[in-house]
This record gives sequence, structure tokens and C-alpha cells, in this order.
Amino acid sequence: MNNLLTFPHFRHRPIGEGLIARQRWQWAVLGIVLTGATMSALDISIVNIALPTIKDEFGVRLSLVEWVSIAYMIVLAISLPIVGRLADIYGRSLLYNIGFGIFVIGSALCGLAPNAVFLIVARAMQAIGAGLLQANSVALITQVFRTRELGRALGIQAATQATAMALGPFIGAVLVAWVGWRAIFYVNVPIGIVGGIAAHFVLPRYHARAGRARIDYPGIVLFTAALMGLALAVNHAEAHGWNSLTVLIELALGLVCLGAFVAAERRTKSPTIDLGLFRHYRLVAGNVTAFLAYYALFAVLFLLPFYFEQVLGYSTLLSGVLLMPVPASMAALAPFAGAACDRFGARNLTLAGSCMLAAGTFMLIFTSAVRHPALLVIAMAILGAGLGIFTPANNRATMAATPRDKLGVMGGLLNMMRSLGLIFGIDISGMLFIMLAQYQGGSVSSVHNASRALAFLSKPAFLAGLHGVMISLAAVALLAAVFCWFRRPEEASRPAPVHHEPIELM
Repeated sequence: MNNLLTFPHFRHRPIGEGLIARQRWQWAVLGIVLTGATMSALDISIVNIALPTIKDEFGVRLSLVEWVSIAYMIVLAISLPIVGRLADIYGRSLLYNIGFGIFVIGSALCGLAPNAVFLIVARAMQAIGAGLLQANSVALITQVFRTRELGRALGIQAATQATAMALGPFIGAVLVAWVGWRAIFYVNVPIGIVGGIAAHFVLPRYHARAGRARIDYPGIVLFTAALMGLALAVNHAEAHGWNSLTVLIELALGLVCLGAFVAAERRTKSPTIDLGLFRHYRLVAGNVTAFLAYYALFAVLFLLPFYFEQVLGYSTLLSGVLLMPVPASMAALAPFAGAACDRFGARNLTLAGSCMLAAGTFMLIFTSAVRHPALLVIAMAILGAGLGIFTPANNRATMAATPRDKLGVMGGLLNMMRSLGLIFGIDISGMLFIMLAQYQGGSVSSVHNASRALAFLSKPAFLAGLHGVMISLAAVALLAAVFCWFRRPEEASRPAPVHHEPIELM
């Protein structure tokens, strides 16, 4: 700890001694950041396995209980760039610590929930805390790591979060079976308390800019309304169809508010999201490709379990095992891909990763022929490896090109794109699946929700829908590869500098 506490004097100390102190300190920062970001990522997937149990205990409809998961994802996606901007103004470490507190309180309230509505509200609160943690994780790593080590650190972060999200259903199933569904929320409380205490002593002190910037309240309101309207429209369209009056109203609200948000941000001197950032191709490409990559990933992870169980007749356990190569290969390759990015640059790695993602989804187009578990495992491993190579390189290239006073909002945007990829990938792919199955003759004319439609589908109709979706996902991954191809060639040989600001320990 003495070495950590001496780091504020690094620039005044002999280079050898100061370098050791800094190296130990920055890896301690990474450990704290991983604790919060991983805890919040785990709660994206850990709850889904408990929804049937929660439904039975509260005696409510499944459509209401589904909002325990939906509310978390939508509020998380909306909050990420907003809290990232607030962190740039008031300090990333401060808001990261606040995130621990809100997440712990929200988790405790979820565990104490007396009814479903209370649980949904508590989940929304928990999502705000998760947004504070996730939005600042990439920014804090970028802030404290030197350029030559940044990719490695971001690779470790990507691997850890992917593993947490993948292990969520398994951990949730164990806790529900052995302890009860409330344990999946209570388990966050001691971890969050310990993490918050450690963060207070380890994270860097950031000199707030509150006196030089103001909060863009109109922008926050318009952005929230726009994203909520669009997310709800897509989610409800998957359940009720695009001709539903509710869906049309939500879509119109989202588009109108989005247009008003863009107009307002162009006029204000202190925007929530500085649209001028997107004059730079690297920042546009980084966010667009992140959305496309995770769109493809989560759509695959949503549909394949149904294929394994409904068509191939595999058990739930075997289906889970067949999906594990995705997070396993991603976790194995991400740290090495990040280190390679430090040495060789981001362009070639992001291009290779997105092409591997396209190759993995392309292999799954032939699912009716590829029935052997070993071949399915290979396809899953290629899919995960592509994400493992792509993610740290893309995050590093995007954050390295971001001005130092915008690291928080850009980190929030990158994480928001991942969340939107999950929401839109599942919902849009589900709708496409149903349309193609209906065209093949599946009797699902009155069912719009993909997971509910499975009971009505014949095997040919199911395979027609699945093959069509996989073709669309391969095209999405190839589109991401096109964006990566047009990154400037010099990025592959000369890593962009990371802008560090004066920092000191708490």
C-alpha cells in the first residue's frame, strides 16, 4: 500500500522507483474497475434463469415478469452516455464510487422486493448504478494506463466481462436451486461494499470541471425519451407486430425526440454528447462496429439454444455446454489480442476479428447439415474468437482517439452500443425469424414473440427461419468488417497516443 500511496509524487521521484509504483498502482486500478464492471455485466444475464420462479412466487403474468430483465437493459443503455458525461464533469472516480453505492442499494431492494412491480423499479435503480460502473470502466483504464499497455488492459477487461455475462445463467441457476432467487441479488451486496471501499482508496482523484461546464438537462431529457421510445418500439414490435398502435406511437416519439436531441446538441455549448466527436471516422467506426458485432453475437446466443433443444433434441445442459466455447474463446484470446494491438495497431485486428465473426455465423447457416456437436463447437469457438480479437482492439482504437475530457462519454457510448446490440439483435432477429418461418408455412400467424412461437413451428419452418437469420447476421458482421477496412492504414503501424491528465490518488 505504501507504494500505491507514493504514486501522486511519481513525476517528482527517480524514474525507476516511480515506474514500479505506477505499474503496481495501475493494475490495482484495473482490479477495482473489473470488480464493478463485471458485477454489473453479470446482472444482465443472471436474472433470466430466475424469471419463471419469480413469476410463480408473485403469481403474475410472464409478460410483466419479463420487465425485470427488460427494464434493466433499457435503463442501462440510456444511462451509459449520460453518466459518462457527468463523470467527465465531476470526476470519474467519484461517480464510479457512487455507482457502487447505488448498485448495492438497488440489489438489496431487489432481494427484499414484496411484489413484481417493486422488483422492476428496484432493477431500474440497480441499472443506474450499473451504468455508473460500466460507463467509467473503459475511461478509467484509458486514463491510468500507458499507451503501450492499454490494449492489454482493455483485453483483460473485455475477457472478464464476457466471461461474467456467459456464466450468469449458470451462477443464477445454482443460486436459485440451492438458496432461492433472492440470492442472485443479495450476492452483490458484500461484493459491492468491499469494491466501493477499495475504490475509495485506489482510484485516481480527478480534478472536477464542474466550474467550467454545465449539465445539459434538455439534452438528457430528449436523449432519454428518444432512446426509450425506440427501444420500447422494437421490443413491443417483437411481441405485438409493427402495426400495433402502441408500437407506432413509441416509434414516432423516439424519432421526434431523437431529431430534437440532435438539433439541441448542435446549439448548446455544453452538450451531453458532443456530436462533433463523430466528425472523426475512427470514433464513428468504433461505435458502429461495436453495435454490429454485438448485434450478431446476442442474436446467435438467443436463437441457438432453441435449435439445440427443439430441433436436435439436446438437453438443456448439453445446450449450455455447446454455447460455452463463445465466452471461453473470447476470454482466452482477448488479453493477447489487446497486447498485440499495443504492438501492431488496431486496424488489422478489428478487421480480422469481424471477419472471424462473419465466418462463425456463416458456418451456422448450414445448421441442418452441421449436426455433429464437435462441428457446432468449432463454429461457436470461431464466433467467440472473433469477438475476443475485435473487442479490445476496437475499444483501444476508439478511446485512444478520444479527447481526454470526453473519455467518460465515449466509454459510455461504447458500452451503450453493446447494450443496444443485445436489445436490437434479439428483438429484430426474433421478428425476422418469425417472418421467414411464416413464409415457410409455420403456424404462427397470431404469435409475434419468437420464443413463444417455437411451440407452433414445424422443423422445416424452424430451419427456414434460423437459416435466414444466420444469413442476415453474417451480412451484419461483414458490414462491420467493411467499416474496419476503411480505418486509416497508419493505425495498424502507429498506435495513437492516449491523453493522460494530471491525476493523484484519493
